Amino acid sequence: MSLVNTNWLEKNLTKVKIIDCSWHMPQTNRSGLEEYNKEHIPGAIFFDLDDNSKKNTDLPHMLTNKNSWEKIVSNMGIKNEDEMIIYDNSNVISSCRCWYNFIYFGHDPKLIHVLDGGLKKWNNEKKPTTITLTKTLKTNYKAVEKKELVKNREQIDKNISTKEFKVIDARSRERFEGKVQEPRRGLRSGSIQNSFCLPFSELINEDGTFISKDKILKKFKSTKCIIDRNLVFSCGSGVTASVLALAYSLIDNKYMPKVYDGSWSEYGKI
Repeated sequence: MSLVNTNWLEKNLTKVKIIDCSWHMPQTNRSGLEEYNKEHIPGAIFFDLDDNSKKNTDLPHMLTNKNSWEKIVSNMGIKNEDEMIIYDNSNVISSCRCWYNFIYFGHDPKLIHVLDGGLKKWNNEKKPTTITLTKTLKTNYKAVEKKELVKNREQIDKNISTKEFKVIDARSRERFEGKVQEPRRGLRSGSIQNSFCLPFSELINEDGTFISKDKILKKFKSTKCIIDRNLVFSCGSGVTASVLALAYSLIDNKYMPKVYDGSWSEYGKI
């Protein structure tokens, strides 16, 4: 159960940890933290996707190290046994990445959920919000890295000939096919050799919820990629790849999300 709906969360607000992981593309000039300070679901703790990523790299949103992750999550007041609901105000893209991060660092996948529709749907249904900041008590969170859930550039290059796994790209078809310029500077247009394309936006309804499981399966089959658990997801910077990973977990609940962390921000460097 990777997703929960707004009605479920409203009934269980005090029984779970709630994380606001709102993050926006750089070109939007929006701040997830500023929006959180103005309005958030009661009890929510803010998770900054940029600040909580690897520091000594020019690549965006890269996974941090184990020690850093333990400090981040401990300071959020989260325990290893906590059940968490993650949401955002950015059409689920950043909440899916946060979901992936927690799974990568060993939190029980059964205890991590994304709010289907996020804050957008919550507000449309006129459910309660607050500006009161959530008080937290520091914990002693312990992480275990699941290194099999992440791929690096070397593994992606090697896979072009070995074909050990399939790569599905979450970017738009125009970007995948190299028909438009990349939004980030210093990147060439195009895609990874032998990869497939499934734009993440095709899996999200107008209200920010995921399309039905039947439709998700059809979308994956439409890529002409052989669909099994040997899938690795990529995108521009590792964020929307996680949308595909979560979507696939909805049609195969034993799938553990695998992401090419550097994605096109690394692979497409000129």
